[in-house]
Amino acid sequence: MAVTFLLVIPPLTQLNTPYPSTAYLTGFLRSRGYAVAQADVGIEMVLALFSRAGLSRVFERLRAMPDLPGEARQMLALHSAYLDTIDAVVGFLQGRDPTLAPRICQGGFLPQGPRFAAAGPMAPAQSLQATDQARHWATLYLEDLADLIQATVAPQFALSRYAESVGTSAGSFESVAQALASPPSLTDELMLDSLWNHVEAADPALVGLTVPFPGNLYGAFRIAQALKVRRPTVKVMLGGGYANTELRRISDPRVFDYLDFVTLDDGERPLLCLLEYLSGTREEAALCRTFLRSKGQVVFRNGAHEPEFGMADLGTPTYDGLPLSRYLSILDTLNPMHRLWSEGHWNKLTVAHGCYWKQCTFCDVGLDYISRYEATPSEVLTDRIEALIAETGRRGFHFVDEAAPPAGLKGLALCLLERGVTISWWGNIRFEPAFTPDLCRLLAASGCIAVSAGLETASDRLLEAMKKGITLEQTAVVAAAFRQAGILVHAYLMYGFPGETIDETVESLERVRQLFAQGLIQSAFWHKFVATAHSPIGLDPEAHGIRITGPSFGGFAENDLTHEDRQSQTPGWLGTGLRRALLNFIEGEGLATDVRSWFDHPVGKPKVPRDWIQQVFAKRTAAESPAAERRFVWLGGTPAMESTKGSKQRVILPSRTEDIALRLEPDEATWLLHLIHAATPTKAKHGEGYPSLKDVRALYPLGGPRSFDALFRTSAWKKARAAGLLLV
Repeated sequence: MAVTFLLVIPPLTQLNTPYPSTAYLTGFLRSRGYAVAQADVGIEMVLALFSRAGLSRVFERLRAMPDLPGEARQMLALHSAYLDTIDAVVGFLQGRDPTLAPRICQGGFLPQGPRFAAAGPMAPAQSLQATDQARHWATLYLEDLADLIQATVAPQFALSRYAESVGTSAGSFESVAQALASPPSLTDELMLDSLWNHVEAADPALVGLTVPFPGNLYGAFRIAQALKVRRPTVKVMLGGGYANTELRRISDPRVFDYLDFVTLDDGERPLLCLLEYLSGTREEAALCRTFLRSKGQVVFRNGAHEPEFGMADLGTPTYDGLPLSRYLSILDTLNPMHRLWSEGHWNKLTVAHGCYWKQCTFCDVGLDYISRYEATPSEVLTDRIEALIAETGRRGFHFVDEAAPPAGLKGLALCLLERGVTISWWGNIRFEPAFTPDLCRLLAASGCIAVSAGLETASDRLLEAMKKGITLEQTAVVAAAFRQAGILVHAYLMYGFPGETIDETVESLERVRQLFAQGLIQSAFWHKFVATAHSPIGLDPEAHGIRITGPSFGGFAENDLTHEDRQSQTPGWLGTGLRRALLNFIEGEGLATDVRSWFDHPVGKPKVPRDWIQQVFAKRTAAESPAAERRFVWLGGTPAMESTKGSKQRVILPSRTEDIALRLEPDEATWLLHLIHAATPTKAKHGEGYPSLKDVRALYPLGGPRSFDALFRTSAWKKARAAGLLLV
């Protein structure tokens, strides 16, 4: 079948892995019989730029530019060194030539620009793994070149975004139109060269542009502009996260000088309707969540009567057309959690659509991507995992949920263990008590290596105002459960929430410091609160003590709002201090430092006790509540029973690291072996049949339920639990 649809990822999201939207849609549309191709012109642009040929063009243009900055003149003087090393460095970051690591670490190989100087003295190569050290230096080398290119020949270029300012707070289309009226830059030319290769190969009737972030908007419109000039019969549509949140009220007809359609929310149903419309089998009025221009006016068509597709009906994503071996694994930090975002390819899947909480006042809870919650059946999710392993050969998975539900993760973990599927995975969760120590151990056994979660603020007053549904004590306990299971934790934080005082922000930093110091979180990111048009705060600012001051809507984008807080102020130096502190914390530095020292202006001494974390755990009882969890799962090996002198039996419980021996009464030993057998994940279980606490307690052979309650407090039982007998 001829290709009818080409899905394109414009520059620029990540260098290490493709953004998953086109992989999701390609898999879905192919399952429906459509011929679809996909391309990431962002990574192809970067690879064309960071090559001997690409850098030669950069340096040629630099030579023709008057009044170069001093740093640019220094790098131009070293152009031969950059040209001689660039292809080798890119191959190394693609994982094709690990033997270059010792050469890089030896020193004197890579030309060193301003990023190296800003990074400070280099750690001795022997203090880190040679590959990590080399990748870190190679990343600094690329960042030097990116800074040079942005400062001279392509102002819109950056390694993780592209002309982001064009798409940020673009209430009017004027900023986009002005950017498109300027001649294409060098990086634009490279991007379009990549585009034409795919268009010529696919000869599509429709090109779809995914715009997940503001940093993809300019590239998408530059591509659309080129298509309208060179291939005017090709229809162009745009969708993605940016459209879903920012473009819900488009009214400027100029947008459709470049685009034919803009679709909102999940793309599966709108795309099917659009393809049927283009083939003549559907009326325009029956399109789904689609903007277009009709008789010179922008209209919104949403007359489709078909329901949304369920999570089980979406098909398996495919990376066919996205050559994973060409992506770059950069390393801008040695923090083990933080580096997950930029290191290696992660297959992307979703445990559940939307958010099961959907009450946070700062979140777009009314929009489809949050409000419509539906979990993916565990068996279906595991089928997709196995299919992606077979396709990509990669066993790393990132679950890109708003907040993966504990029950869904439990079901997935059991399914993976039952089938014996080995993966490494991480995803986004909420800090809530459902993540018990035993559930965290189960998740770790299934391959969980890290979680990220929105703490937002380390203030119980503000958490209540945000309607987060969590407390600081719960957060600390949940983070401890993950760390005890060996799972890394990243926290998202914000400052400047309506009514938040500077003292509260400083006290939040002190609690965050203690969370880092106690090893309960390993990474965090702090951003300034922004009211959004679709959040409860944005929809009713007066009720939250703020006044919206702009920007005015000019017919294009509408999401981020500026506001005036009537109760408090958020000076710029506050954010600078918070970011400075976190940059140190994630590298393990400054964890004993008075948090006031991170700020350039005087702040009050935090009233938080320096042993706040210790007090949190001292208040909690050490006794385990048998009623707190539900079913037994065994994570260890096959146990054995040996006869011993005397009346008791010796039971050996093997784990992957040690054997644990128990001495039990014969009936009790037999009962425990039966329990472990029934609690062992097997392919026949399919998530069912695990013994419940209620049944096990009732069938305890030595005295019934009351004696079982006493067993719970014995050292033998605690050893069995430590060996891998979980209650989840």
